Amino acid sequence: MTTPSIRLDNVLDHLLDAVCLVDAEGRFVFISAACQSIFGYAPAELVGTRMIDLVHPDDRARTLEAAAAIMRGVPNPHFENRYVRKDGRVVPIMWSARWSEEDGVRIAVARDITALKRAESVRTALLAISEAAHIAADLHELFRDIHSIIETLLPARNFFVALLDDARDTLSFPYFVDEHDSAPQPIKLDSGSLSARVIRSGMALLLTSGGNGTICENGEFGAGTPSLDWLGVPLIARGDTLGALVVQNYSGDARYTDADKQLLQFVSTQIAAAIERKQTETRLRHIAQHDALTHLPNRKLFDDRLQAALDHARSAHSCLAVLYIDLDHFKQVNDSLGHAAGDRLLHEVARRITGCVRESDTVGRMSGDEFVVLLTGIKQSAHALLVAEKIRASLQQPFALDAQNASTLASIGVATYPEHADAGHALLRVADQAMYRAKKLGGNRCWMALAELAE
Repeated sequence: MTTPSIRLDNVLDHLLDAVCLVDAEGRFVFISAACQSIFGYAPAELVGTRMIDLVHPDDRARTLEAAAAIMRGVPNPHFENRYVRKDGRVVPIMWSARWSEEDGVRIAVARDITALKRAESVRTALLAISEAAHIAADLHELFRDIHSIIETLLPARNFFVALLDDARDTLSFPYFVDEHDSAPQPIKLDSGSLSARVIRSGMALLLTSGGNGTICENGEFGAGTPSLDWLGVPLIARGDTLGALVVQNYSGDARYTDADKQLLQFVSTQIAAAIERKQTETRLRHIAQHDALTHLPNRKLFDDRLQAALDHARSAHSCLAVLYIDLDHFKQVNDSLGHAAGDRLLHEVARRITGCVRESDTVGRMSGDEFVVLLTGIKQSAHALLVAEKIRASLQQPFALDAQNASTLASIGVATYPEHADAGHALLRVADQAMYRAKKLGGNRCWMALAELAE
């Protein structure tokens, strides 16, 4: 094979771009020294090899189409494709190429546009993160969106978010996706874990095992899947550390680098701002929908859940019940022990009622010493009455309020759908009437609306 009679000055060896000559059969006949920094191969290794063999498999068909067009005399100054380097890393290339009929070769200049592509990806990711902060319904959806966005920048199959609870000095893991492990329980900030280390230091951390074992979340190297990388960055918003974002890699196919650390650290500022925004929205929504003293759903949120439960019950042909609870002689607690003690009592009452029902049920506070309970998916009315009796028995046990003991009793009215009403406001009214009937009969009892109506 002979080199075409094209004058190539030594200056080619000093260009950052690689200059290539490819014959009609698609084989390299010349390539400048810059190819080694771009493709990882020395020029001598590439001469005589087929150009298409280096192209990423997904880009080969369109690369051959572009090469054919160039050989027909159609120059292509801005063709992009991906090549697989000698070390296995995929590199995006921008080509400017034309066909030399006289010499029977394609003359092409290759430029590594990894930095450009990464910059474009980062800009796109930042816009996507900002958009997710506005449209995500809650924190979990935001974390899921962020996970998808990070996966466009670097390998992130194993991804989790650790959030700091300053009041309790603990870390929780509200979003945790891992191919081997499930989400851990909350841990203390001084636990010595890698996540805690990132949060306490406020510094990004990249650990690579070098193939000699795995890196554990507790910070120790141990036996297990080899070549695990661990990369964590702090989430800092307006000077406060909210938590940490972590990616882990159990495979040596793609290793994390300092460039990945810098990239993740760069986008973490936008991520932290998005999380803070969503946390603020969540707090404001909670304030708007919950009672400030007991943190139970307020009347508006309870009404919304009742309406949703009724819609579901109608379509599923199932039953539900509403319990209306009023504390007997609560005013005496305020008068004898003070309003602060009364507030603490209401808080404990809310806790006991909640402890008597399922997580799928809803306990709300109407006002003052009145509470309501929504029981969904009950089999028959008698089951609702059993829950009401359980609540009544729990509330009649003494309450320890600091150094004082207090006691209270409750009157509870019960109404069910579809027996007593088919609308939310009607169910509440019937349950309220049943509660007043229980109170008139002396209090500290439960009253089923059906029995009341039968009399």
